[in-house]
Amino acid sequence: MEFKGQVIKSTGLWYQVRKEDGQMVDCRIVGKLKLKGIKSTNPVAVGDRVWCRMEDEEKALITEIEKRENYIIRRSTNLSKQTHIIAANIDQVFLLVTLTEPYTTTGFIDRFLITSGAYHIPAVLVFNKLDEHDEKLDMRLSEYLETYDKAGYECLQMSALKQINTDKIAQRMKNKTTLLAGHSGVGKSTFANAIQPGLDLKTAEVSQLHKQGKHTTTFAEMFPLDFGGFLIDTPGIKSFGVYDIEKKEISHYFPEMLKFLGDCKFNDCMHISEPHCAVRAAYENGQIAYTRYKNYLEIIEDDEGPYRVDIYA
Repeated sequence: MEFKGQVIKSTGLWYQVRKEDGQMVDCRIVGKLKLKGIKSTNPVAVGDRVWCRMEDEEKALITEIEKRENYIIRRSTNLSKQTHIIAANIDQVFLLVTLTEPYTTTGFIDRFLITSGAYHIPAVLVFNKLDEHDEKLDMRLSEYLETYDKAGYECLQMSALKQINTDKIAQRMKNKTTLLAGHSGVGKSTFANAIQPGLDLKTAEVSQLHKQGKHTTTFAEMFPLDFGGFLIDTPGIKSFGVYDIEKKEISHYFPEMLKFLGDCKFNDCMHISEPHCAVRAAYENGQIAYTRYKNYLEIIEDDEGPYRVDIYA
């Protein structure tokens, strides 16, 4: 008997598939399922819509993967040219940002935003742990908000622990598939537990030695939400590199730069030191934030550049 479903969890060899009636079935893949144009270590990813065939009374075989609307990937290892698909068929990604332990840098944020833009996934910045802010952190938050609001990104604020604004942010997720991303310790599991009673995802304290979150999520997993939609919880990201994007295309994923690209004198302008560069002029006129332009240059000028590896904590 054949049935259609969606992959909600992967543990390597086995996949948990949610049938259209909500029933869960453990599945494995038939042979080697290859994806056109993608060298991936995992041919099946959380979020994939698949066709399956019952193997016995309890288990099934995944026989076909439907075409993906989108996906987001990382490189599997430093030396490998293969990739690992984090999740597929995502409506939006919430990047949780904290300005206290752990501290999220603008460099990390910008690399993540470039990648989500390249894979056609709308990104929302969610600033968490407002309950831990003092006057100094509030000033830093204002700078972040001004920078990213000016760049054209939606920014939300909350305290997952104290459940400040969590209901409002949950409404932004209604009837959508939302991927939660960010460093370990930023509060992804705490937020998920707050908006979905009974989820009971494991949470962990931030290490006082390294000021980083402890790893609690091993695999990406999708959870249905009572108010409609799905949440995809992911392992905490230690660093995030831009993968498989040409250096000359990086500026296309800075919305505030994009509107000036057509005014540069040279079509191949890299917006570094070329004459009559409209992007450089916009930066000097204050139309592009210092941190955004600085991070752009670092990505372009880094020896590893757009091929730097992102590593899960």
